[in-house]
Amino acid sequence: MQIHLQAFLPASAFVNPSSWRWRWRLAMLAVLASAGLSAGCTDSASQPLARAPTSDSVPADELRFAEGSPQLTMIRSAPAEAFPMPVAQPLEARLVVDEDVTSRLSVPVSGRVTALLARPGDTVRRGQPLLALDSPDLGSALADLERAEADLALKQKTVARLQDLSTGEAVARRDLEQAQADVAQARAERARAERRLHNLNPGGQPVQGQRLTLGSPLDGVVVERNANLAMEASPALSSPLFVVSSLRQLWVLADLPERLAGQVHVGDKLVIESDAVPQARREARVLQVGPGVDPATRRVVLRAAVDNRDGRLMPEMFVRAWLQAGPGAAAVRLPNTAVVVRGVQSFVFVETAPGRFKRRRVELAARGGDDSFVREGVAAGERVVTQGALLLDAEMSAPADATP
Repeated sequence: MQIHLQAFLPASAFVNPSSWRWRWRLAMLAVLASAGLSAGCTDSASQPLARAPTSDSVPADELRFAEGSPQLTMIRSAPAEAFPMPVAQPLEARLVVDEDVTSRLSVPVSGRVTALLARPGDTVRRGQPLLALDSPDLGSALADLERAEADLALKQKTVARLQDLSTGEAVARRDLEQAQADVAQARAERARAERRLHNLNPGGQPVQGQRLTLGSPLDGVVVERNANLAMEASPALSSPLFVVSSLRQLWVLADLPERLAGQVHVGDKLVIESDAVPQARREARVLQVGPGVDPATRRVVLRAAVDNRDGRLMPEMFVRAWLQAGPGAAAVRLPNTAVVVRGVQSFVFVETAPGRFKRRRVELAARGGDDSFVREGVAAGERVVTQGALLLDAEMSAPADATP
């Protein structure tokens, strides 16, 4: 700050510098100049640093931000969740229908489809009609049975009449014996016709003339339909006309690494998660561990059953299957973005109050590609910073006298 004396003193003062008035004015200007410089320095020193507002009472492992601070827009927190301790990384798995409660329906006789009575996705009851088929072969078999029954009835009447006449020796015994043999042959023919009709309609589906109605054998959902109106259907078709399954329970098929095959047994528990249904985590029970290893993938097929009475899971949905370490083994699961690693130590930031974050050391039980499992340091339900933890760590690690 420069002070020009000419701006404050008259020209006569410079002519006679020994004047006492000049000396007094010069002293006053010096005092004013000193006060102005002090004020300028004070204004510069009073500018705040661009970092988190702190005070002497804030602990060293805690950060506080005022409401509306721009730093808060980059920070997200969520409650920590309890999770069973896993043995390894989650297995990639998919859901399929439970084959124990699934029926793949085909027609037992050749014919033409005349009516479709159910659509894919329909819920059906046991015995509910799905398809109507017009079958000449079935009509022929039914006619053969009716003809055999009529022939048997006629021959039985003949035998009864001859027996009445034989008491008075009105007919020869040979004629009676021949009539009895004819009845036996008629019974055999009726039995053959019944067996043929049963083979053409083994499920006992309703038959009217030569029209057969294909019904559902169980309560469930029509998962698949491969039938069309007027199509020629026969037992030789490679695909079933209808697939009906009960979706109250599904199978989980997972690829188990070869090194873990010996650690999994029938009856063990799996934890199933799906990105499509984030809140539908549930347990599954291992039904079978494959008897062999796939030579191409070095994996063993693991099959488990999962309850789906609420219907939120669907066949062919991809899921993650976690193998549990054992009964009672639990941890707290956090996303990897929440964990700050410094050397051999790991830290997280816990939101103790709005705008207040405390750094806390944790002990990791396991760390995967997306999640970390904490054994000690954080309790389930505490709000942990899941986005912006590195920014908070950098803010806390910055020197107190850092300048922007």
